[in-house]
Amino acid sequence: MPELPEVETVRRGLAPVLVGRRIKRAATKRADLRFPFPEKFAARLTGRRVDALERRAKYILAHLDDGAVWITHLGMTGRWSILGQKKQPGDFYYSEPPNPAHTHVVLEMEEGARLEFNDPRRFGYMDLIAHDALPVHAFFKGMGPEPLGNEFHLPYLKKALAGKKTSIKAALLDQRVVAGLGNIYVVEALHRAGITPTKEAGRIGAQRLEKLFHAIRVVLEEAIEAGGSTLSDYAQVDGAQGGFQHAFRVYDREGERCATADCGGTIARAVQGGRSSFWCPRCQR
Repeated sequence: MPELPEVETVRRGLAPVLVGRRIKRAATKRADLRFPFPEKFAARLTGRRVDALERRAKYILAHLDDGAVWITHLGMTGRWSILGQKKQPGDFYYSEPPNPAHTHVVLEMEEGARLEFNDPRRFGYMDLIAHDALPVHAFFKGMGPEPLGNEFHLPYLKKALAGKKTSIKAALLDQRVVAGLGNIYVVEALHRAGITPTKEAGRIGAQRLEKLFHAIRVVLEEAIEAGGSTLSDYAQVDGAQGGFQHAFRVYDREGERCATADCGGTIARAVQGGRSSFWCPRCQR
């Protein structure tokens, strides 16, 4: 499933053709994705201007000129494409074009751009809600701060993890603790901080917790700069694949030598909470 860097990359790719632009016509080719579309979804989008395009955790939020917010979650295989436009920022190798049979939402913009949402597995979903309802909506209620935002700082992280007996990996994946972190970037940040994924969250010392805080931000920033990570289905809006998978230090590297200088350890793998954890037993403790 696309994680924060991938969703942010898509948001940045969509912004030039959406923000300040009006939707000339919206159309859906089926009644649902993971969930049914809102009532009169296409008609409510048609004619609306997109005033702002934001990301909250793994959601893309388009603020419309009538006060509604159009929400998109990519799910596992959801992908926005912009047709009739030159390649956008991110000079990576290209994936195969999406299968038109799995295109479920089409937008025609007044300036001539055409956007298509393609989702073979249909685990993505969309909604339209009032702006004032965002904080209490089921998608966002109780969600923690953004890991790259001002509300996520070292004192907050210390307080959020204090007394927690769960593993540090499970704690960081808890969206109530911090929003948008996913499996890939958690294990990468833990490796840089020298912390094993099974370490009890409430028993991490102050110095190592500070190192983890900075590692989370650095890993996410590097991944966004690289256009995210492509493992199977994810692609940017221009069809380009992400490049951060080439910089993985532990994820999906079971049996390989640790990338830490002078370590010499071998990357191990185990399953935690149904997800694969990768770490170096020698330099992570």
